[in-house]
Amino acid sequence: MSDPIPTLHVVHVAVHTPVHSGVGVPLSYTHSHPLPPGTLVRVPLGTRQLLGVVWPAPQDAAPPPEHAKLRAIEAVMQGLPALDTTWQRLVSFAARYYQRSVGEIAMAGLPPALRDMTAEQLAKRLQPPKPKKPSKKGAAATAAAAQQAVDNCLEPSQDHSESIALSAEQQSVFSQIIQNPGPFLLYGSTGSGKTEVYMRVVQQALEASPQAQALVMVPEINLTPQLQERFESRFMPMFGAQAVVSMHSGMTDVQRLKSWLAAHTGAARIVLGTRMSIFASLPGLKVIVVDEEHDPSYKQQEGARYSARDLALWRGHACQAQVILGSATPSLESWHASEPASSGGPARYLRLHMPSRIGAGALPRVRLVDMSQQPKKTVFSQPLLEAITERVQRGEQSLILLNRRGFAPVLYCADCNWKSDCPHCSAHQVFHKGDRTLRCHHCGYTQRVPHACPSCGNPDILPLGKGTEQLQEELERLLRNVQRPDGQPARVSRIDADTTKLKGALQEQLALVHSGEVDVLVGTQMVAKGHDFRRITLVAAVQPDGALFSSDFRAPERLFCLLMQAAGRAGRDAAYVSDQGSQPEMWVQSFEPQHSVFAALRQHDYPAFAAQQLRERQDAGMPPYAFQALVRADARTQETAQAFLRAATDAARQGQLPCLDDVFVYPPIPMAMQRVANVERAQMLIEAADRRALQRFLHAWQPWLHWVRGQPQHKGVVRWLVDVDPLSL
Repeated sequence: MSDPIPTLHVVHVAVHTPVHSGVGVPLSYTHSHPLPPGTLVRVPLGTRQLLGVVWPAPQDAAPPPEHAKLRAIEAVMQGLPALDTTWQRLVSFAARYYQRSVGEIAMAGLPPALRDMTAEQLAKRLQPPKPKKPSKKGAAATAAAAQQAVDNCLEPSQDHSESIALSAEQQSVFSQIIQNPGPFLLYGSTGSGKTEVYMRVVQQALEASPQAQALVMVPEINLTPQLQERFESRFMPMFGAQAVVSMHSGMTDVQRLKSWLAAHTGAARIVLGTRMSIFASLPGLKVIVVDEEHDPSYKQQEGARYSARDLALWRGHACQAQVILGSATPSLESWHASEPASSGGPARYLRLHMPSRIGAGALPRVRLVDMSQQPKKTVFSQPLLEAITERVQRGEQSLILLNRRGFAPVLYCADCNWKSDCPHCSAHQVFHKGDRTLRCHHCGYTQRVPHACPSCGNPDILPLGKGTEQLQEELERLLRNVQRPDGQPARVSRIDADTTKLKGALQEQLALVHSGEVDVLVGTQMVAKGHDFRRITLVAAVQPDGALFSSDFRAPERLFCLLMQAAGRAGRDAAYVSDQGSQPEMWVQSFEPQHSVFAALRQHDYPAFAAQQLRERQDAGMPPYAFQALVRADARTQETAQAFLRAATDAARQGQLPCLDDVFVYPPIPMAMQRVANVERAQMLIEAADRRALQRFLHAWQPWLHWVRGQPQHKGVVRWLVDVDPLSL
């Protein structure tokens, strides 16, 4: 009698399928027994073996045809708890809303090291490390360390929440958060103590349940270390050495895997991270904080173009976690959502206000300099230079903001009008004087600075415009005879992407600023937000006018937020300012000092600025009063890219897609940065007054986009993508 044939079970698995494959749903495999959704498995796909996540079977899933030969799951990743239902729902929603495949989003939420591991490697990784035998020489030190660890473990009985007394505003806000479900928009001026409120809310949630976890997001990697230090010093004595972990792209694959495992298993109670951390597996999630919620860094600009801020709101609702959006300059979408509905109904977010700085510190006085009244080619106006000099002589620090790195944006020949254009992009190569190179900041193409004009041979090629490198050099020249109180010459430092390439370089430079060894700091936006510089009493924006006349309707909002955040770096330590007998100042050099952006900045009046911008957007039918998506196409020629987009529009009309009458499809145009790395780029804007109508249309359009892409006349298209809720046009 022959052995019975074992029953095979069909299992649906989400794997990372190419975006242009048209396969956006989980694939079917077989296994000897059913596997619960959320289980990690290794599966074959083509000639490769990939990590996948077992996914719930669709409600309308039909059994595979009898003749279908399904491939078997290669291995089950044993030892890990399954990813929970809430995480699966988050991935499904993100894939559906941002028009991507479930597998792509799911794999983006897992650490790279885990995606590349075999089941055997994972099992070995999950084994507890064998304790090392201490040498005789280090035995005494080890014993002392062990005793110290025991002593530290006894410390948590102390009430750490009393280490910092809350101000009346902080206490009021904290009480409202505890008493309401949220979501909340915490609108607090720079230096008002928003971080302490976050920490109190997190502490309250973690103490209420031993399984509770919190996610705290920041927009920039460089803001993570200082926040991590504060959270570790507060919470590690209370909840253990593994209580706080970080997640961001600056970590190694091994570090990210370790943090992910700690969060997934519940060992980590608090995760601090950038936008990628929104997909962290946190089975006990009770609090989500999105600090500097207005920052565009929360929007992913490659691959799946999701907004971590918006997903945080969805995830908080799905798992009944409190969500706190915090900013001194909220995004206009969040500000609008925190106002009562036009129908008189309640606002979608509860707005909480903390207008005062901790320690009664005053916001800086804003001083505008009309550059049209200054001599031509002036970089630093005389009044600003005198103010910086005065600060140096008193031992105070100044911050000079210019959001453009390098020495000059372009080299120029006056004889033949040659410019240092990038041969691969629609952009100039930026002149970097330090290493005498021309560098494209879009494709990375780098070459040496020519000794003469490549076009006409003129040896006098000149830099046009200013970058942070040139500002540093100019300040060092202007302040060469200025002395600090200790008699030493003034010290000028620069922090931007060029000076912080090496590991640890940013922390070293920030330490010099905090210690007072730097008198004038020149930097880009990376130093204009989130940092707590105690000795800075003057901030200056030297060339902010470019954003005032941008074609992007969001440009004024971004400029105002950047300047307000930069102003917030001045005068944060009220006691220091008082002891110095100083007054914090924000200087703005502009050829348009009467612009409404600067008028609101002068009064530190974000509500007035927001009201004016929202009126303009409502009149123009722009977000948040409308909803947008971009379809972008990359091709070898601009004509090919635009032809694909036109054909896609024609296909939508011929297919009579649902909600076609409720959306407006604009004609395709070249992107602002038309060519990058020898690839031409075009885009097409889709707009609708109703979010659901836009989503229904995009979902129905996806198969047609794939069909159009597959036609022979569109083989020149390199790739296409849909960007829902774009931040730049």
